[in-house]
Amino acid sequence: MESWKIATRRGLVSGAAASALSTAALAALGKLGTGSAFAPTNAVSHYVWGEKAAHRDLPSMRYTALGYTIHHLSATFWAVLFERFMGERLDRMGAAPTLAAAGAASAVACFADYQLTPERLQPGYEKRLSTPSLAIMYGAFGLGLAFGALMIRRR
Repeated sequence: MESWKIATRRGLVSGAAASALSTAALAALGKLGTGSAFAPTNAVSHYVWGEKAAHRDLPSMRYTALGYTIHHLSATFWAVLFERFMGERLDRMGAAPTLAAAGAASAVACFADYQLTPERLQPGYEKRLSTPSLAIMYGAFGLGLAFGALMIRRR
């Protein structure tokens, strides 16, 4: 198993990729489903601002910036865990197995978010997106995680 120091360094990269790709998916899915590209990200800030965050459609520092920051930190958390427990195996894997491992990690994150976490601490974008949209978003998260992991190992 990789050290936490290496996993953290790698997780910062793969977490940023996962955060960026899943946020792009949130924006696209939000625009399609609610008419607002910012609504799902705004809803994440419910941790701080409560239920009213889920009803904000316009971009703002208060809701959008905080929602993105929380989402990014969460993506980084999952990426560091992914690197910590899978890193040495990922070093020996090609693209397809890395994508499969990242997909499994994304599924674990989804399960933890919605089955193990109290409702008050769930991500929040489920308040603005359909279940199929959530599946697409977690798929984008997994793709970003895999992309980041592959880029780190590209040398």
